[in-house]
Amino acid sequence: MSLVFHTIHHAYGDNPVLRGIDLSVAPGEIVCLLGASGCGKTTLLRLASGLEPLQQGRIELGGQLIAEPGREVPPERRGVGFVFQDYALFPHLTVAENIAFGLRFAPRGERAERVTDALARVGLESHRDAFPHMLSGGQQQRVALARALAPRPSVLLLDEAFASLDARLREQVRDDTLHVLQSSGIATLLVTHDSEEAMFMGDRIALMREGRILQLGAPETLYFAPVDRYVATFLGEVNRLPARIAGGQAETALGALPAPDLAEGAAEVLVRPEGLRLGADSAPQAQVEACRLLGATTLVHLALPDGAGGLVHLHARLPPGRRLVRGEYVTVGIDPERAFVFPPEAP
Repeated sequence: MSLVFHTIHHAYGDNPVLRGIDLSVAPGEIVCLLGASGCGKTTLLRLASGLEPLQQGRIELGGQLIAEPGREVPPERRGVGFVFQDYALFPHLTVAENIAFGLRFAPRGERAERVTDALARVGLESHRDAFPHMLSGGQQQRVALARALAPRPSVLLLDEAFASLDARLREQVRDDTLHVLQSSGIATLLVTHDSEEAMFMGDRIALMREGRILQLGAPETLYFAPVDRYVATFLGEVNRLPARIAGGQAETALGALPAPDLAEGAAEVLVRPEGLRLGADSAPQAQVEACRLLGATTLVHLALPDGAGGLVHLHARLPPGRRLVRGEYVTVGIDPERAFVFPPEAP
């Protein structure tokens, strides 16, 4: 079933946290709510689950109204599963009992079968009699996911579900969870502040700021076509180059880029580190300040003359293998697909 938010506004006292959210999640789709702390992501999940009463707007599930001001379907009747950041497992219950707790409204004869099915989905069949304290963080997260999936919800909500895991374990658990969600075929809304996680998990990303969705689209759309500086910088590191618009071109120390829609005058170009092309023909030269292998990429620190007696410091990411020496000079060009021109920032 699809989950649809229509013009959602919400405030805590005099503090507005959601300012007109319109969003839909299709069956089988994973949508990531991405943004900094306090932007309203978790509040939207709480409204969808019924943990928070709706103040303005409406929420529909499968075309049926589940929330509007003064009219709320109880949380247990919404068919919505929720995975919390701290997993909220009961320490005195076994893994199987934790999963069965979410099935207290299911027919008694189906409960054991659903518990077994949920355990199989997350690969924890051999841990059904273990207690939460006997499990690793990743295993606890999978138990929480199994418990949310066991009632066969129409929608699954995940609130920073991987935040408490260390970096290496987080990658593995995210990968396992993605396969489970894709095979389940249910609408999923996932909250995160990690842009890499959102790009890995999401079919679409809704980037939020101060209670509004700044941009909604596929991960590659937000990464390669950000609507403003905030989106560009939130989705990954950028280099900042001062520019000047003249004749529909943004002139920078690394050459010109098309800017047909901007008025003439000062501007700024943001370039992703992988958008710097070292060894480009007929390009300006920059001096290597440092070169570090980071595994999948090599990070190069560069100093580029800005044409006004100063230097612009740049970061370039290259495929592994190339080794540059501090003090060496290299030519630097720009890949226009990874460069974005914006008007000057408002004071």
